[in-house]
Amino acid sequence: MDFLKKIFLSDKIILSAIVLNAVIITWMAFPTYRDTDFLHYIDHFFIWFFLFEMLVKWKVMGIKKYFEDSWNVFDFFLVMVSLPSILLNLAPEMFSFIPQTSLLLVFRMFRLLRMFRFLRFIPNMAHLLKGAGRAMKASVFVFFALMFLNFMFALFTCHLFGEIAPEKFGNPLKSTYSIFQMFTIEGWYEMPNSLDDKMSNPFALWGMRIYFVMVVLIGGILGMSLVNAIFVDEMTMDNNDELENKIDKLQEQIEEIKGLILEQKK
Repeated sequence: MDFLKKIFLSDKIILSAIVLNAVIITWMAFPTYRDTDFLHYIDHFFIWFFLFEMLVKWKVMGIKKYFEDSWNVFDFFLVMVSLPSILLNLAPEMFSFIPQTSLLLVFRMFRLLRMFRFLRFIPNMAHLLKGAGRAMKASVFVFFALMFLNFMFALFTCHLFGEIAPEKFGNPLKSTYSIFQMFTIEGWYEMPNSLDDKMSNPFALWGMRIYFVMVVLIGGILGMSLVNAIFVDEMTMDNNDELENKIDKLQEQIEEIKGLILEQKK
C-alpha cells in the first residue's frame, strides 16, 4: 500500500502521466494511427492508471473528504467518462450496446481536460481563480447589457438593410451574429463595403456608413472596453486591497513613532 501511495500521490508522476496520456490521445487523432492497437493498449493503460489513482485516494483520504476537493470531483468525472472504454475492453460482448465509434471518441476527448490539473500547481492559482470568479460576477450584468445592445442593433439593422443584404441581415439571427462580429471589430469594414454597390443614393450611402461607424464605436469600442475594464479591475482588486492594508499598517507604525517622539520630548 505504501508503494501505491508513493506512485499515485506523487505530483510529478501524476503530471507525467497526464502529459503522456495527452500525447497518446493526440497521436491517435491522426488518421494513420487511429486504429493502431498498440496506441489503444497504452490509452487503456492510462485509463486504469487514473482509475487506480482515484481508488487509492479514496482509501487514503476517505470518500467524503475526497469529494470535498473540487479537483477530485473533476477527476472523478473524467474517470467515469472513461469507463465505457474499459468495459468494452474487458467484455465486448456483454457491453456491445455501447457505441464503439463517435461516443468513445467524445469520451476520449473529455480525458484531454485532465490537462487542466496543471492549473493546480501554478503559484497563487487559488488567488487567481478567486479573482476570476469575482470578476465574472461583477461583469455579468454589463455582459447582459452588451448582449441586449447587440440585439437592439441587430433588429434595427435587420429592418434597415435586411432586404439589401439578406445574407448578413436577412433575419434577426443573422443580423445578431453580424453585429456581434462588428462589436469584436473583426472585419467590421467589410459590412458597409459589401453594401456600397447596392446603394445608389449618395445620402443613403453615407448614412449607412455613419450608422455602422456608430455601431462599432458604441458596441465595439465603448461597450467591449467597459466589460474589459470591469473584469480587469475586479481581477486586481485583491492586489489593491493588499496594498491598502500595507499602507494602513505603515500609517499605524508612523503614528506610534510620532507618539514615542512626543513622549520623549515631554
